[in-house]
Amino acid sequence: MSTAYLGLGSNINARSNILAGIATLRGTFNNVRFSPAYQTRAVGFDGDDFINLIASIETTLQPLELKQFLNELEEQHGRACNANKFSDRTLDIDILLYDDLYLVSPLLKIPRPEIMTFTHVLKPLADLAPKLLHPVCRKTIAEIWQAHPSRGTSFKLINL
Repeated sequence: MSTAYLGLGSNINARSNILAGIATLRGTFNNVRFSPAYQTRAVGFDGDDFINLIASIETTLQPLELKQFLNELEEQHGRACNANKFSDRTLDIDILLYDDLYLVSPLLKIPRPEIMTFTHVLKPLADLAPKLLHPVCRKTIAEIWQAHPSRGTSFKLINL
């Protein structure tokens, strides 16, 4: 059994789509845990605010199998498979970490580089798993968050 950390986000019918994604993850995987949810601004384009959070799951799926499952889940919620990276999303679920795996392929990068740059990924990950060790830089997620230049930014915590 492997542990994967997933980033969830939506800015189209966000609450409904995030709750549906949460329900599917809970019904599919073992030991599912979630970070607090945050309302964040769209990054890289002008769009409605996002709801972002992190899930931790236990799975027997290998990384590419998990990616396929998550892509199908996104498509079930109306996401176009060829959507621009910086665009509105009905449901976006990315594999951020998978055990201590380091993987670079044309289809998948683990750990996901956005962990180190985007506060809407790093902040909820630090909330959920502060003692988790990043497999490349070998620092805890809390240490990465403490050193992040946007750490002082206010976040709007929301209830789902």
